[in-house]
Amino acid sequence: MDRKITIVGAGNVGSTTAQLIAEKGLADVVLVDIVEGLPQGKALDIQEACPLWNSPVSVKGSNSFEDARGSDIVVITAGLARKPGMSRDDLLQANAEIVKGISREVARTSPDAIVIVVTNPMDAMAYLSHRVTGFHHRRVIGMGGVLDSTRMRSFIAKELGVHPRDVQTLVLGGHGDQMVPLPRLTMIDGKCITDILPEERVEAIVERTRNGGAEIVGLLKTGSAYYAPAASIVEMVEAVFGIKDEILPCSVYLDGEYGIRGVYLGVPVRLSREGVREIVEIKLTREEEGLLRASAEAVRSLITKIEV
Repeated sequence: MDRKITIVGAGNVGSTTAQLIAEKGLADVVLVDIVEGLPQGKALDIQEACPLWNSPVSVKGSNSFEDARGSDIVVITAGLARKPGMSRDDLLQANAEIVKGISREVARTSPDAIVIVVTNPMDAMAYLSHRVTGFHHRRVIGMGGVLDSTRMRSFIAKELGVHPRDVQTLVLGGHGDQMVPLPRLTMIDGKCITDILPEERVEAIVERTRNGGAEIVGLLKTGSAYYAPAASIVEMVEAVFGIKDEILPCSVYLDGEYGIRGVYLGVPVRLSREGVREIVEIKLTREEEGLLRASAEAVRSLITKIEV
């Protein structure tokens, strides 16, 4: 296989992402974790399933970044998961140290890689990885908007009893409580959701989207979401490799786009082998602009607490 993806963190998100990449035959996979035997065991299990998927890829587990050398994409999932009652922001300092160490190793072993950051609080961690790796900001991308948008799509599809493919929606902003779902641009088979559902039902879906991760944490008690996050990562991987050419909401560094500068924030983008190929600026209402700026300031407040 001429493509290689390293996934750092062999927990639920990382291992499920490795499984989906292998099942689709997208790239050879290296699963890296500090726990002895964990990435090796999970990688071997996935490798043994590849014949059933008719997949030619290699899946390897390792405790060393040397095996990640020369990766096309590095996905950072390692970090502490949320527990009930915790916000994504509560994880800031502990996960910042983890992401710093990983980012240094990524820069050393895969200097040409595209980095996809998943560790929470994701927008701040993407900024941190960009600074520590020294990579151009277009090569460090946060996964958040894809996940938030697919959650909203699933809630709408279930509410209306329609196929999810008929639902188009967009969630901007930080991957946290101040994310910015856009009902005005949410379409179901060409019709705006605000023309189909009463205002209170639309608002209920928006709130459930904002709290989608916390809802799962509360139900699991001892873990957080991983199936939908892993599927969201794979959607981004396929876009980077040019398998799909879609506009995706991802957390990227803004340098004046949307009137915001100096933070990572979820906006519509096109991805390619170079990373962020294009930031798509859509016209927002004054209210939406205000919400997006407030979300940006929430992310900025986290960044100021991190020592790079």
